[in-house]
Amino acid sequence: MADGDGSSVKKRRKKEKRALADDDVADIQHTEDFLIKPESRVAQLDTSQWPLLLKNFDKLNVRTAHYTPLPSGANPLKREISDYVRSGFINLDKPSNPSSHEVVAWIRRILRVEKTGHSGTLDPKVTGCLIVCIERATRLVKSQQSAGKEYVGIVRLHNAIESEAQLARAIETLTGALFQRVRTIYESKLVEYDPERRLGIFWVSCEAGTYIRTLCVHLGLLLGVGGQMQELRRVLSGILGETDNMVTMHDVLDAQWQYDNNKDDSYLRRVILPLEKLLTSHKRLVMKDSAVNAICYGAKIMLPGVLRYEDGIELNQEIVVITTKGEAICLAIALMTTAVISTCDHGVVAKIKRVIMERDTYPRKWGLGPKASQKKMMIQKGLLDKHGKPNESTPESWKMEYVDYRWVLGVWLPQGCSEGTKGWAGCCYLCVDHVRLGLWGCSCISWSVLLLGSVGRKGPEQTVIPF
Repeated sequence: MADGDGSSVKKRRKKEKRALADDDVADIQHTEDFLIKPESRVAQLDTSQWPLLLKNFDKLNVRTAHYTPLPSGANPLKREISDYVRSGFINLDKPSNPSSHEVVAWIRRILRVEKTGHSGTLDPKVTGCLIVCIERATRLVKSQQSAGKEYVGIVRLHNAIESEAQLARAIETLTGALFQRVRTIYESKLVEYDPERRLGIFWVSCEAGTYIRTLCVHLGLLLGVGGQMQELRRVLSGILGETDNMVTMHDVLDAQWQYDNNKDDSYLRRVILPLEKLLTSHKRLVMKDSAVNAICYGAKIMLPGVLRYEDGIELNQEIVVITTKGEAICLAIALMTTAVISTCDHGVVAKIKRVIMERDTYPRKWGLGPKASQKKMMIQKGLLDKHGKPNESTPESWKMEYVDYRWVLGVWLPQGCSEGTKGWAGCCYLCVDHVRLGLWGCSCISWSVLLLGSVGRKGPEQTVIPF
């Protein structure tokens, strides 16, 4: 009986507490102000774990934060599998015996792609890092071929030497510019030496194109006993080494089989890496989405299109231009330093070296300004011809501002020409092409190149330089 009374009391108390809690919440909701109050503290964004070219994005210098995001494009790791494969590369552990060209051809057949290239030829017997670029990533092959390399090799000496230290000193001596070919060895060291078998393991960091086989011969000559290369393995190519997702031919074959038969692309994404991984050591320039397609068509990289830029950019340094999603647009040569970018508001930041992104990945955003819109309207009304050039209906105000760049270099025909008449006519453009190409044979009787002092609609000032 007592137990029953106790349980009923507990239930009653719980109900009272619940009712009281509900009343308190209702009162609080009506009496208190629920606001996100302004604070002086700024929330910190940790981008140290962001992938590829977006790593430490928050540490880039901000030129402007105002831009219109476009839905086009995608993060390199989130691309569709077909685009992912065509925009990727493989850090391949090349097997011994087949040549580099054979291995690359096999990869092309396995992945069923049109173009593949590699980061630098390895001899058939040599193993190790061979970066195989696929489709669009082949645009980076040239820069990867010129990147530094590291090797671990075995040298066999023809006769015994006094000590291991003698071999170590000889290896360290062969650094700097070598005249087998003018290639630089940055660093070299002896790893291990077996005096019984006269085999030495050494490590070399060198410029692309260094002949390690010749280096072993020179090493033997330096020691006075003779020597030859026994075995060689490339352990680093550019910025990618043996620990950077290196895969074998079997891994590539299995990943493609898994995708073909089970539609599982996870293994393919593990084997193939985005091309942006090759550019993580470059200084970055982040562009607005509206400027991306113009750069893909060859437009100059102008300062108003820059969102962020990295510290330490130097004049004539190779940099990578990227989107806000971390996609590589192009490789470029810097024409402004970081200090100049921070102080200027206009000008050309860099000149394009190699466009990486395909055209029309992002929409066209040029030709939408007030002048371009006015020009389109005048073409529709017939005030300009279909090419946007002035005609007889063009207003004088437009003609005054219009510059005909066809007159910047022209040809003056003082005595007439078989292709036209005396003056600025006939074969002007034909002759200009001859001048530009250095072909001095024209059907004109006599003609001269005109250097223009001013350019206008009514014709240029005539400064004739006879030949």
